[in-house]
Amino acid sequence: MHDGDVETLSKRGQWVNRVIGGEELSQSFRSREEAIDAGRELAAVLGSEHFIVESEETGVITDEG
Repeated sequence: MHDGDVETLSKRGQWVNRVIGGEELSQSFRSREEAIDAGRELAAVLGSEHFIVESEETGVITDEG
């Protein structure tokens, strides 16, 4: 992956899209499908690649600490 690419992954029970090298552009979603759709759209707007990190949904949103 390179700066500007979009990554969709599960993080603490939510699905997150993050822009490599641009954390301020990160977004979170309740469902995998919603995050993937938004990640693809964001990558298209940025002219970058979209990557999905496969993991199972837990159904539980947790907070660190």
